[in-house]
Amino acid sequence: MKTECRPFLMRLGSRKERGCATGTQEKFLSTVACALALTFCAAATAQADIINVTYSLSGSGGGERCAKIKIVGKSIIYLPMTATILTAALAVPAAAQAPKYTVTDLGVLGNGNNSSGFDMNGVGWVGGSSNLTPGGPQHAFLWYGFGPLKDLGTLGGPACPNCNSAADGPNWFGEVPVLSEIPKTDPNGEDFGGFGTHLQIRGAIWKFGKLNALPNLPGGHNAVPIGINNLGQSIGWAESGVHDPTCATLTPFQVMRFQAVRWDSTGQIHELTPLKSKGDTVSFAFGINDRGQAVGTSGTCSNVGLPPAFVNGQHAVLWERDGTPRYLGMLGDANNNIASSINELGEVAGTSVFTDGTAHAFFWTKATGMKDIGTLPGAFATIAPCCNTINNRNQIVGFSFGENGSTAFLWQDNVIRDLNTLAVDSPLQLLTAQSINDAGQITGQGCVMPACTELHAFRATPK
Repeated sequence: MKTECRPFLMRLGSRKERGCATGTQEKFLSTVACALALTFCAAATAQADIINVTYSLSGSGGGERCAKIKIVGKSIIYLPMTATILTAALAVPAAAQAPKYTVTDLGVLGNGNNSSGFDMNGVGWVGGSSNLTPGGPQHAFLWYGFGPLKDLGTLGGPACPNCNSAADGPNWFGEVPVLSEIPKTDPNGEDFGGFGTHLQIRGAIWKFGKLNALPNLPGGHNAVPIGINNLGQSIGWAESGVHDPTCATLTPFQVMRFQAVRWDSTGQIHELTPLKSKGDTVSFAFGINDRGQAVGTSGTCSNVGLPPAFVNGQHAVLWERDGTPRYLGMLGDANNNIASSINELGEVAGTSVFTDGTAHAFFWTKATGMKDIGTLPGAFATIAPCCNTINNRNQIVGFSFGENGSTAFLWQDNVIRDLNTLAVDSPLQLLTAQSINDAGQITGQGCVMPACTELHAFRATPK
């Protein structure tokens, strides 16, 4: 089935003023807005197999541009119709050979010396965290592809000058999931956020210039949103009201169970069930795609450790859009298997541990199951971390540990490479890669050369 669709976007970032129209030509604010509208136009007409989209760009000299969107299992793939597809910013490099990268040092907030890029959208906006001073509190940041980092603050505000926060995301609309401490001590003495402060952690979404708190599960005091899709659905985990003395086995001070959760675009919270067929009682989720599929891990409170400080999981899980959990199997032979990222095709990246202590990153598809992506020479741990470490071109990023410490990697065309060997005149030694978009841009953390005593967020862009 085919349909014609003319997307429009009246104001960038306003969910109430975007949609699809037919028979009229609308102007866009920017090429970014064009890409946003194309995505949501496709989502709004997802019953079609092929959508021919006509769009125009303000300031482009007039004339209409065309793109074809193919719906594969209700996921969205852009296909060229003419030479003028989407924008150069969204063009994807050829897959036959690993590209060279230009590395941008994103710097730090204030007088800090430690920042990290955790996630990124399709046009290279980066979410992460940075300390404000050496040894001081961390704050969530958003970087718009140029200029300094934007401090997103904390839910505690001026009442809690030492509160910590961190950001993932953003999505196409600049909506950012944020975990934030609030100026309330956890009543059970827990340290849910791993900051060592024992303050309560709340989830929030930063949009329209402010943080909006997300609800907890009934009976719980803490929650962490860790990812967001382009439909405004957030993913993460939240504390339940069930006390379990075994929870402190891997997560010190933890006394209550926790569950993977999804918040919809209105902020309503929904629990994602662990694998009850395996006897699992707790879970957490790391990644979500635009189809509403989510991935993570589940197990019992004695063998699942809470991120970010004590990451451990027993069974890698994919939750379907309706919340049904699917067991993804195991690559290794130890009880530590975590699915960390999922692309629009339903393909998954994650990490599995062997009984000899080595960790291997995996690539999972419904057809083939788990596949070991290999290791860098001398590495004993190869990790595909949270939360968007696989793109729609089957590129996977992460970090590898060996005798010389941590190094960022790129897996492409069944070959794993040290990302530093692909970086041209980089000001940083690239230590971790945390996210990759369909343009091949990568964000993560590196140390400032030559001393390597400061840690900075980066974005690497294919040349």
